[in-house]
Amino acid sequence: MEPKYIELDISEIHLDLDNPRIKQYLEIYPGEITSEAIALALTNPGNGDSSTSYNTLKESIKVSGGIIHPIIVSKEPDGRLIVIEGNTRLQIYKEFLALNPTGPWSKISSIIYECLTDSEKHSIRLQSHLVGPRDWDPYSKAKYLHQLSEIERLPMANIISMCGGNTSEINKLISAYRDMQVYYAKAVKEKGDDFDIREFSKFVELQRSTITYALTNKGFTKNDFAKWVVDDNIDTAQNVRQLPAVLKEPEALKVFLRRNISEAVKKIAITENTHNELDKFTYDVLGTKFLEALNRLEYKEVKNLGSDPEYEKKKTMLLDIFEGLQEILKDIQPED
Repeated sequence: MEPKYIELDISEIHLDLDNPRIKQYLEIYPGEITSEAIALALTNPGNGDSSTSYNTLKESIKVSGGIIHPIIVSKEPDGRLIVIEGNTRLQIYKEFLALNPTGPWSKISSIIYECLTDSEKHSIRLQSHLVGPRDWDPYSKAKYLHQLSEIERLPMANIISMCGGNTSEINKLISAYRDMQVYYAKAVKEKGDDFDIREFSKFVELQRSTITYALTNKGFTKNDFAKWVVDDNIDTAQNVRQLPAVLKEPEALKVFLRRNISEAVKKIAITENTHNELDKFTYDVLGTKFLEALNRLEYKEVKNLGSDPEYEKKKTMLLDIFEGLQEILKDIQPED
């Protein structure tokens, strides 16, 4: 049946509780579904610009005296009218109507479909919010893709036909969402913190094979990764790609576990620059500097070299130097 363009009374329209942002909020904060709860769900999905975008849209609607693009509504078999696309705009109308009952906020421009199938609803949501001008935040996209793929078992080809993209990228989002539910949720609960969907981008980076291999190779797990996120050891998503290098370098790893990955990356850069600079000097110059450093050693540090496990690496280095020098001296000694 062809859709109809109509002005609907906002009191007759129900919000879409399958909207990922609304659904996620209600899962975290279960209870009565109030207008205030819906408003929080739609204005605080977790990305940094969401509240700004909401306020910008709200101001635009207020100045224009209404919306430009109609909302999309499905008339269900039981007669209920469900918003499939336009929950935020409907919520803004509800807020305006509460403040100004005489304003033009009691009715909203709508395109109404009769009894949309689940597949048709999915298609509208995906086209509007995954590739359309009113994007959901990345976590909400991943949550919806997870629902379609893992719960409703839609074939990947169907999902791609509705929203575009490719199998690899969609699977990466789904896997990142799953890891947050399994590992991050557990780490958050153990620490007593709130589940923060703004951490999602870090779990997207975790899906890189180089990252997961580096974790496994060094005896760490995704549980460790989630704990690092909760404890702010992983302070930026951008530096997650540096994790293999950090795990490989003992001194950088110490800085990472004690502070965060950004500081650990600085440690690697300093070490690399120092090594590059030292390569310019001959062995006799380096030897002179080495002797000067030995002469500056304090008695306490020398004693620690013999007993403190923290100095094991330094002790090994000194023994290697000693043995190397012995070999050189043996070769340059005149024969009897």
